[in-house]
Amino acid sequence: MNKELLLALEMIEKEKNISKAVLLEAIENSLLTACKNHFGKADNVKVNINPDTGDFSVFAEKEVVETVEDPLTQICVGEAKLKNPRYIPGDIVPIPIQSKEFGRIATQNAKNVILQKIREEERKELYNDYYSKEKDIITGIVQKNLGRNISINLGKLDAILNESEQVKGEVLRPNDHIKVYILEVKDTSKGPRVSVSRTHPDLVKRLFESEVAEVKDGTVEIKAIAREAGSRTKIAVWSNDINVDPVGACVGMNGARVNAVVNELHGEKIDIINWDDNAAYLIENALSPAKVICVVADEEEKEALVIVPDYQLSLAIGKEGQNARLAARLTGYKIDIKSETQAKEQGLFEELGIEYQEDMVDYNYQDDEDFLEEGTEEPLQEGYQEEPEEDYPAEEAGEDYQEEEGYQDGFPEDDKVPEE
Repeated sequence: MNKELLLALEMIEKEKNISKAVLLEAIENSLLTACKNHFGKADNVKVNINPDTGDFSVFAEKEVVETVEDPLTQICVGEAKLKNPRYIPGDIVPIPIQSKEFGRIATQNAKNVILQKIREEERKELYNDYYSKEKDIITGIVQKNLGRNISINLGKLDAILNESEQVKGEVLRPNDHIKVYILEVKDTSKGPRVSVSRTHPDLVKRLFESEVAEVKDGTVEIKAIAREAGSRTKIAVWSNDINVDPVGACVGMNGARVNAVVNELHGEKIDIINWDDNAAYLIENALSPAKVICVVADEEEKEALVIVPDYQLSLAIGKEGQNARLAARLTGYKIDIKSETQAKEQGLFEELGIEYQEDMVDYNYQDDEDFLEEGTEEPLQEGYQEEPEEDYPAEEAGEDYQEEEGYQDGFPEDDKVPEE
């Protein structure tokens, strides 16, 4: 029986990843519970289990007395001396208890104690396993729709992909393998509850970490991410090694690395730009592929004025304001974009102390259909205004884009970006 017990414990330890010590403790508690159910109390009952052999013994500690008042905790002198002549009143005598004497109810309760302990430990182990993966990505299999939510199997349990965390327009079918970002792991009475996301900006970051070795080892650092899930993402990267091009490392040979991320996101466009500690240069990079004449940034107010050539205004703003909106989130600045004509009419060049010249930006006209897709009107003559949408908090870098009718004073001249 002892060998069978050890084999059973080892099997449970391997299958459910529950330590033998915990299982032995559960058996000890079950025996104490059985004694309490059988005798009415078990305050003086002790259980000894040998973890190496599986041998166990149960005994009650009884005090030697002249007159027995409580037979469960006391033993008379005469009976004690039959066990050992040296016993005297006041000594403690261990009296063996045969577990076979326990009734059916006591035995069933003991069994329930062991099963309950195994379930608790299994649930605890499962929670710890997935809690360690919180804020990371994991591959799951689409199971079924739960109303507007989707059940995703993560291996040992099913997670919930809420409607708010689904990419608009993305079609997920049963048995599809997808990567999801673990938002939160909660410990509930029914076991761990895992919430996942397909829209979180950090999903893109983790995907690049898995595809780009330089990002994973810290050589290339992703400084900021702004994402409109399903449509476009902008990321700003920085290299801690002067010999490593951060943008090139993320793009990969023939675009292999970035394409792997794009494919996982089902065609979502990704713009990779160089991070710069100078806010003006960073804003200029964030507005790419649009070319700018100058950028004036107010670091205290987190506002920036950007002047672009007339034919670049639509490109800088992007389809439905997307390019400017993502640039604002990426940099954390409220960006006011003016065309070259607007800047001249409002006297902004003189106000900023910039000597205006024709063709200040040498720009080779390219086909910018990715940014000026159908539905975008050609060069806007008036300033573009849009109220920002709520996005993930500060970790996604950014206040939102807003353009005002006129230029506001207070931008320091030192932050001007010269022509390229």
